[in-house]
Amino acid sequence: MISTVLVANRGEIACRVFRTCRELGISTVAVYSDADAGALHVREADAAVRLLGAAPSETYLRGDLVVKAALAAGADAVHPGYGFLSENADFARAVTDAGLLWIGPPPAAIEAMASKTRAKELLGIAPLTDVTEADLPVLVKAAAGGGGRGMRIVRELAALEGELRAASAEAASAFGDGEVFVEPYVENGRHVEVQLLCDTHGTVWALGTRDCSLQRRHQKVIEEAPAPGLPAALEAGLLDTAVRAAKAVGYVGAGTVEFLVADGRAHFLEMNTRLQVEHPVTEEVYGVDLVALQLAVAEGRALPPEPPAPRGHAIEARLYAEDPARDWAPQTGVLHRFEVAGDVRVDTGYVSGDAIGVHYDPMLAKVTVHAETREAALRKLAHTLERAVVHGPVTNRDLLVASLKHPEYAGTEALDTGFYDRNLTVLTTPPPGEEYAAAAAAVARASHGTSRFGGGWRNLRSQDETRTYGDHEIRYRPTRDGGYEITSPEGVRVVAATPGRVSLEVDGVVRHFEVTAYEDTVHAGGHRLTVRPRFTDPADQREPGSLLAPMPGTVVRVADCLAVGDRVTAGQPLLWLEAMKMEHRVIAPASGTLTALHAAPGRQVEVGALLAVVQEHASTEAQEEVPA
Repeated sequence: MISTVLVANRGEIACRVFRTCRELGISTVAVYSDADAGALHVREADAAVRLLGAAPSETYLRGDLVVKAALAAGADAVHPGYGFLSENADFARAVTDAGLLWIGPPPAAIEAMASKTRAKELLGIAPLTDVTEADLPVLVKAAAGGGGRGMRIVRELAALEGELRAASAEAASAFGDGEVFVEPYVENGRHVEVQLLCDTHGTVWALGTRDCSLQRRHQKVIEEAPAPGLPAALEAGLLDTAVRAAKAVGYVGAGTVEFLVADGRAHFLEMNTRLQVEHPVTEEVYGVDLVALQLAVAEGRALPPEPPAPRGHAIEARLYAEDPARDWAPQTGVLHRFEVAGDVRVDTGYVSGDAIGVHYDPMLAKVTVHAETREAALRKLAHTLERAVVHGPVTNRDLLVASLKHPEYAGTEALDTGFYDRNLTVLTTPPPGEEYAAAAAAVARASHGTSRFGGGWRNLRSQDETRTYGDHEIRYRPTRDGGYEITSPEGVRVVAATPGRVSLEVDGVVRHFEVTAYEDTVHAGGHRLTVRPRFTDPADQREPGSLLAPMPGTVVRVADCLAVGDRVTAGQPLLWLEAMKMEHRVIAPASGTLTALHAAPGRQVEVGALLAVVQEHASTEAQEEVPA
């Protein structure tokens, strides 16, 4: 019997495994990097062991250190979670060689399936080797790991070599394995997967399907079970293929077989030999605890011959600290307040007051709902997210709500991985009512009577006060009865105002705004607004063409032979930043001359740091003489 489990992972997944262990009476051990010293998973564990360093390659990817931590803490079993070393056969062997119980599949099964290249070979699918124009578009893909890291779509043959290098570097950083391969890229297919659970007695459960088509940068954003709208014969084929793959390698434990479905056909993608991020939707539909079942299988217990019958529909949304309108740029900072109410499931590695750092994935939480029908689940999840309190850095919360309400997503016939490519502009349009939230913020600040909401000098009573929040300039003035009159935007009447709550009447409808202010942001009625200063700080003025770091991170690469004085073209990649385990390209905003370059590989930069300057070339078209 297992008595103490070390989770070789961090954040949300470690907390998830700990929760089941507590329910089963099993003690828990966390490992943590210096960057995670105060993290929730460390606080929740019964014991914790420090891994000296901050980068994943120095800490969570060091299998030798993790095994030593398990032995030092007196653990008798290791759960790998997902990501990091979860699909590393050498790590699984190191765990068992140390006399510890491995809560996962046999190393041989990991080797057969965890590498996408070897898995395809096992199924008779060969990767592309000599890529030609006729093969385009193609997908460069990391052989190990997942989560969209080490993946690049290539549409021009000239870009292939550079994308192979970039994908390999990202894969090596995230998984400790820089192997990449090339396969045909299927445009706008559906991403469908099958959850498996296998014991040591030959029983294989196929726990239905999941649809994970809503993705950004090849990383899933919204998942659901069962996958809606699949023809019965196609679904049966997916389940059969998944079961055959598991039996072919003697699989044990939880695993997932992934497919891309297009034109009525299923294309095998990979088998993930671990628990998946999206496993909660399967748990909700089948009424099981997959972590508890993983532990039972590891102890040698047999599964019942058949899995429970499914019921209803479940949808999960991943809440990220990122800005979808700025190329999904990850965000950092303090999560001042985080509350999700209602009959929903929240898997998270953060609570109010925690800091979001630069070293790891920016996912804050997974919010999962279950209902009798897909329509009811969509409505319930959108309603829950709209009313969630998420105060701190920019998040994708509004995008999630807009996605769940979008008619294309509600109608299953249009589900595919191109959803965000087609709809991102519409989905990132600020939600309606933002200007009224800004008005409420201004009045709340005025009623407070201090500088907490932005500070500054005070106008004469006969003049309008002016405050700017986000893109909205608000004008208002105090009235003789002690209230406030809003002059811009027009048509807004202040019904009541306190520092924390403002009621406004707009077009005959009274709306209430809970207002909370922080150093440089205000949250009002679900809207996050940046407090704009009255005057521009001269220190913030930059030379035209300045390229600033969009996030804190590390410069990992500068374009080959790039030097000051070079001519560059609009859209040309100049350098690459790594932040939160993803690489982000910094491109030339226009064609011109590189007049400054302050970036070098290995340099740590803060958000807003000056990286380079491109002086735009003046257009010469107007100067060309037209022949008579």
